Amino acid sequence: MTNKYQNIALYLLIVCLPTLIGGLYSFYQSAEEDYNQREEDTYWIASVHQKSWDQFISETFTMLEILSLSIRTDQSADRLQYLLQEAHRMDPRYGGIYLLDPSGTIMAGSNSYLENADLSDTEYIKEIRKTKDIIISNKEEKLINGQNVIGVGKPVFSESGEMSAILIAHLRSDYMENIMKVLTPNTSLTLLNAEDELIFNIVSAKEDSHHTISVPLESLPWTLEVNMSPKNSDTIYKQVMAALAKYLIITHIIFFFIKYFMLKRQAQQEKKENELQKLELVGTLAASTAHEIRNPLTGIKGLVQLLSEKYTSSTDQYYFSVINDEINRINEIVSEFLILGKPTAQKNETMDLNQILSTLDPLIRSEALMNRINYQCELPNDPTYVKGTKDQMKQVILNITKNAFESMEAGGSLTIKLSVKNSKCQIKIIDTGTGISEQAIKKIFQPFYTSKDMGTGLGLVVCRRIIQSFGGEIFITSKENFGTQVDIFLPSQEDQEE
Repeated sequence: MTNKYQNIALYLLIVCLPTLIGGLYSFYQSAEEDYNQREEDTYWIASVHQKSWDQFISETFTMLEILSLSIRTDQSADRLQYLLQEAHRMDPRYGGIYLLDPSGTIMAGSNSYLENADLSDTEYIKEIRKTKDIIISNKEEKLINGQNVIGVGKPVFSESGEMSAILIAHLRSDYMENIMKVLTPNTSLTLLNAEDELIFNIVSAKEDSHHTISVPLESLPWTLEVNMSPKNSDTIYKQVMAALAKYLIITHIIFFFIKYFMLKRQAQQEKKENELQKLELVGTLAASTAHEIRNPLTGIKGLVQLLSEKYTSSTDQYYFSVINDEINRINEIVSEFLILGKPTAQKNETMDLNQILSTLDPLIRSEALMNRINYQCELPNDPTYVKGTKDQMKQVILNITKNAFESMEAGGSLTIKLSVKNSKCQIKIIDTGTGISEQAIKKIFQPFYTSKDMGTGLGLVVCRRIIQSFGGEIFITSKENFGTQVDIFLPSQEDQEE
């Protein structure tokens, strides 16, 4: 159950949580991009209509200016009527163009909608008489033909500088409204005057009433408000789904990689624990049975010695020698068991590796001569001190060289090098024997694993336990048919302790 909950927690942490955060971030980003795009589109729509209105007003000002100049030079009634009608006929955006006397009474017009009308009480006419400047009405008017118009008036001055007449043009707001609807049929628009009063309003079903862009007109104090289009939910949904799919794929890949490494690490840990359990079992067996085995072996060995003195024939002596060899072999196995069970039973002391290797040199050299092996030992001139036990260190060296000799039945070379570097003493033992396969080298430090017919599978395990008890490490590299190299690293001691 614990592993199940751990897997669920890991899945939530590696997959679900990052995917949720990534999905929320993607949604926020997509919504923000959609809003920015809609805002940009709304500004573009507002700028198009702004320019259209500003251009219309500007053209109206220009037209009125030209007409005012013509009126100053030609005062005949028929000619004035003709000019007004022609100006109106050339541009359908006007509901009518009229000439008023200074009091506000219609004198001539492009149509008869305002014939003999009195506009003296109209607000923008009063403002024209007061300011003697171009004025635009702040409110829509409805003509008798149903057209909605906005009045624009300009004073006409005589040569003496007195206001002699007023020119007004009715801008067809309904015409401009229809043009705006055609240009942007899915956009809601509102045109407000300087007092924020509604001039006209275009309502669309597709709108986001919560977000509005306001743009002032340049030629008059009016404001154009454009409602943003609604958010594109389908696009946002597709983008979020695509992002979620991407996050799920990536997080699952990461999850499986992490799970793979965790399982691999767990397997290695279990393997290590199994090895430790084996060693612990061996140690327990050694502690409980080693002495019981050695005591009867001592008696057996003594009796065999007595029998060998009584029966002196060559055949009997051969049998006794075999029995002694097997008793010695049992003693060696028991000794290895004891080391596995209590690797630190002996007290470590400062020892000179140079001296130990020099002491072992005659033994190793004589064994090499017997096996037709070229042996070399390279030692530094100065002492090399490490912490450990001399007898156990000798056991390690002899065990490794014995394995080397056994791998070189047809002869070869064996080299031992001792060196000190970076506060580490290194013993390098190199042979040119048959080597070890890649599969076997992974198991050589496992208890009871052996490739020999008569091996116990404990020799290298004992060597590693001894070296580790000295605070060092042992490494073995090998290649089949090319030989084996054993590297032993031990912490060096600067000075010999008293």
